Amino acid sequence: MLLDATDTLGAAAGAVLDLPAAARAQVATRPARVADMLQVQPLIAGFAEKGLMLPKTLEFLNRNFREFVVAVDGHGTVLGCGAVRVYTAQLAEVASLAVSEDAHGLGVGRRIVQQLEVEAEKLGIGTLFALTLQDGFFHRLGYRTVQKEMFPLKVWADCRSCSKLHACDEIAVVKEVM
Repeated sequence: MLLDATDTLGAAAGAVLDLPAAARAQVATRPARVADMLQVQPLIAGFAEKGLMLPKTLEFLNRNFREFVVAVDGHGTVLGCGAVRVYTAQLAEVASLAVSEDAHGLGVGRRIVQQLEVEAEKLGIGTLFALTLQDGFFHRLGYRTVQKEMFPLKVWADCRSCSKLHACDEIAVVKEVM
């Protein structure tokens, strides 16, 4: 399992956010900082424990923080994250997309994906793809379903280490952003 993306996923194990109305209105997306990875890692770990994502160590996240954008509330609490993982000059993946359960209904997942699309455009990348269990979420953002076999670099890089390799239930989606 490499990616699961929706505003309806559960929170990271043990993570509880109490967002006052004022903080909800102040949700913003921005490029991640190294310090954000201290909040991103447990969010991803909660989904990994449920078999919805591949786990990421803090060391991996610290080394790759530049791939990430985060959604934060008015107090700086990370509500969600996502990454643009580059495979070629024209192809990148929307990866590690996770939204805290307490941030559902705020459009956090949508905002993260839209920010990742902007980041991909800045890099000159024309095509984004994702592997997901929530294809409807991506369809609402203009992605279309395609065969996973269109992304052999992804399969070689990540899928070979996934416990679901021979019984993958993820759906590939793609969008031209340029």
